Amino acid sequence: MVMKIKGILKIVYRWMAKVTGIRLYLLVSDVIGVRPYPYERRDLLKNAADFKKVRASLVMNQKWVPYPAYKDRAGWDDFLGDYKDDYIRKGEDCLGYEWKVIKATDYMEFGRSGDQAVMEIPYGENRTALEYLFLAEMAEGGGRFIDQIINGVFYCCEMTTWALSAHLWNQKDGGYLPSHKEHIIEMGSGGLASLLAWIYYYLSPSFDKVNPMISNRLLYELRTRILDTYMGTDRFRWMAFTPIPTEHINNWTPWNNFYVLQCFFLIETDRDRLAEAVCRTMVSMDHFINYNFDDGACEEGTFYWEYAAGKLYDYLQLLYDGTAGAVSIFDSHILRNMGEYMVRSYVGDGWLVSFADSTAIGHIDVDMIFRYGKAVKSREMMHFASYLKGLPAKREVPQGDIFRLLQTLLYRNELTGTDEPPEKPPYTWYPKTEICYMANNAEFFVAAKGGYNGESHNHNDVGSFALYINSIPVFLDAGVGTYTRKTFSSERYSIWTMRSEYHNIPVINGVSQGVGRSYRAKDTVFDSVNMCFSVNIAEAYPREANVKIWTRSYRLSDGSLQINDRFSLSKACSPNRVVFLTWGMVDISEPGIVTVDIKGIKALLMYDKDIFSPVVEPVLIDDPRLYNIWGRKIYRVILVARRQTLFGSYSYTVVSEKKKCD
Repeated sequence: MVMKIKGILKIVYRWMAKVTGIRLYLLVSDVIGVRPYPYERRDLLKNAADFKKVRASLVMNQKWVPYPAYKDRAGWDDFLGDYKDDYIRKGEDCLGYEWKVIKATDYMEFGRSGDQAVMEIPYGENRTALEYLFLAEMAEGGGRFIDQIINGVFYCCEMTTWALSAHLWNQKDGGYLPSHKEHIIEMGSGGLASLLAWIYYYLSPSFDKVNPMISNRLLYELRTRILDTYMGTDRFRWMAFTPIPTEHINNWTPWNNFYVLQCFFLIETDRDRLAEAVCRTMVSMDHFINYNFDDGACEEGTFYWEYAAGKLYDYLQLLYDGTAGAVSIFDSHILRNMGEYMVRSYVGDGWLVSFADSTAIGHIDVDMIFRYGKAVKSREMMHFASYLKGLPAKREVPQGDIFRLLQTLLYRNELTGTDEPPEKPPYTWYPKTEICYMANNAEFFVAAKGGYNGESHNHNDVGSFALYINSIPVFLDAGVGTYTRKTFSSERYSIWTMRSEYHNIPVINGVSQGVGRSYRAKDTVFDSVNMCFSVNIAEAYPREANVKIWTRSYRLSDGSLQINDRFSLSKACSPNRVVFLTWGMVDISEPGIVTVDIKGIKALLMYDKDIFSPVVEPVLIDDPRLYNIWGRKIYRVILVARRQTLFGSYSYTVVSEKKKCD
């Protein structure tokens, strides 16, 4: 019944958007409190430039490209610097590369078992080899790598699809065997297309000396698969081409529009068609910006920041270059907030806040953060990047996404390292996304959240928190494991990392949190004077939890974290169970104290022994994405209420052992 009502509401929302207009739709949604997703009509790009302005400002014939011409050998020597020999060696290693065939069964395996790696591994190896060969040719410039590049280009042109198997659900024909009747634009096809577009731009004259059919075929495939497909369809959900989007708008929108814009700027020579395409991407990107809150937090988590806000920056930088700076929104405060979110979410020593589909230790593109910070005039981002650049690390040759790689080389002399750590603010509060960070003398760092259980890349974690002491996670958010078909299906919440009972929140009356936007936080407040974040999480639980109020608060004081639960239930059916997820060595032998010892950090969770009985449950980990961070085992510390009551309060205090001794 509930699913039928939600379906009817979705139809009504779409009708209201089309018939009554977006302003009335948003007004009514706010009044009745059922707006399906966050959305604020800013339209920054639309307001920055109309079609006439875009058309007039376009830098045609690829004269916007800021890198040396292929024949400018001195320019490339200077551009690559001491990386030149590295790229040549990588290319030499690929001169004998055997291009991997991706079999039909490799694609279909995702539909059969959910395994996407069997297709993505050979796909990725081919793309990496092609990139290395291209960079080697740009570094050397003598034609030694051209034949093998042609082999790779020809192989790509012969592929039925450039899309990843996991994303072939976009096909009209369905299934996971690529259809020859249509083309799909997503991150795989977009990333490969952008690499091929750069190869076409730089090396088509060299190809023509071998056989003009090579360049002609590559141009045909780029136009057919990307340019014509983008202009000829509205059906990809990430485009968001509706009066108001009725689905989540997430990282797919900036990620794919960025790739599309690269292809248009690199190969389109007709001014009117290019202007039309650029404006089309601007409409789509406006929807993405509109979807985000002004506070700038990334509800998808820190892992996806690089592909959400990060790709938004890449897109805007490309748009800026391609219009000679005439189309720019870098002075918008939301862009700065979105950029600085990543800085604020860095705890230290490589650890990141890992809400949603994130990992607690993740890759940070320091060079991109520096460029982003420079564009939006954020000294905080630039200093953060300089600090990470100054940390001892093995020398790494820039690689990966071809645009970011070239941009890193372009700006490499501007980003210099510093050993001066950035100042961490005592708190950061994102009032609309309902995420709060609190820090105390660089020893304690607390991340807590409200939100709702229908966020993009959602985990059922309304009211949860993570605690770090001296940058080491003590009570943790496990993050996300390796993606499979189950991850983005109706079975998502059968995965333990997604479920609320594996987050630092209570199981009320034996019931865990529900799935969907209606299961949400209420009365979320942050008191910066008393450093206290509080949230009523009662509505995050289904009706059978019989909870009227459950207010969870986190108060950070000098060297301790106080956690309080105040609740009122309509029925007391089962003992409440309060969960704390941790790792390392756990000891509950002393009544009233849970001792956690991790990497030299010893923390004490103190509770009322007359109210709770502690239980420790191991959680075995067999997923490499998780055990490479946490090891093979983490623990659920569960405080089980000794009595069932209709109302009351619980309190818990976390201190370091050093603080207790003091």
